[in-house]
Amino acid sequence: MLKNLKLTAKFSLMLVVVFIGGIIISGMALSKVLEQRAEREVSSQAAILIKAMNAVRAYTSDRVNPLLAPKLETEPVFIPETVPAYSATEVFENLRKNEEYRNFFYKEATLNPTNLRDKADAFESKIVERFRNESNTKEISGFRNLPGGEVFYIARPLAVSKESCLRCHSTPEAAPRSQIATYGSEWGFGWKLHEIVAAQIISVPSSEIFESSRRSLSLVMGILFGIFAIVVLWLNFFLKRSVIQPIKKMSRTAERVSTGEMSADFEQTSNDEIGILAASFNRMKSSLEIAMKLLSQQTR
Repeated sequence: MLKNLKLTAKFSLMLVVVFIGGIIISGMALSKVLEQRAEREVSSQAAILIKAMNAVRAYTSDRVNPLLAPKLETEPVFIPETVPAYSATEVFENLRKNEEYRNFFYKEATLNPTNLRDKADAFESKIVERFRNESNTKEISGFRNLPGGEVFYIARPLAVSKESCLRCHSTPEAAPRSQIATYGSEWGFGWKLHEIVAAQIISVPSSEIFESSRRSLSLVMGILFGIFAIVVLWLNFFLKRSVIQPIKKMSRTAERVSTGEMSADFEQTSNDEIGILAASFNRMKSSLEIAMKLLSQQTR
């Protein structure tokens, strides 16, 4: 089949094969790079959000809690706004009302929480235990499967940093009466100062990451295809003008010479390989013409 193709078609076919191979290899590599870039962008956003939630926690602990703490002994129902974890979670839920953060989720996954809403599941418990066992590990990220689909998460350790936290988490006897009345005395006690008790986890569906990388990949691939089409057209034009047309002219001249029309000359318009070939054909024609004249004289 290739033998029957013209030189231009063969050259174009070779370019297409090389390009497709290059696109497949570069596409796979580029897809991986774009996914990693998307992960870094999400991680960067998550890190900023964690810092923002820590600021909310600090404000609740330093400003809100001292104002409302006296009421915890007199009120029949516990005031959750005095708890930094509760404030951070509620603020984040309000933040999720913005389109930019609607797919982000925040949880202070705690091994032994007062509010069971914060209780760590088996996967999150392993993260907290790892933070406990690896004191130098300050951040863990990766993918996990949930019933709703795969998510990308970033987690950081959360330790008991202030003595005031132990009022509600040391023993049931030391806890406010409204806390015991609301949450009971079974959960959320036995914490120790500087102990890692939870992990701040921000997660986002992995489809968000992959969709972002796919959009970028499609854009880059589209640009590459466009550039390739322009390059192929330009190369075909250059090949046709600089190689194919001179060869066709030499082919027609060679046919004329082969039929005895020795006045026909091979046109030499350049000094490249095509021009050298035309000059060689002209010398060969001259030699052939001389040989034919000598042969004609000998036969007389």
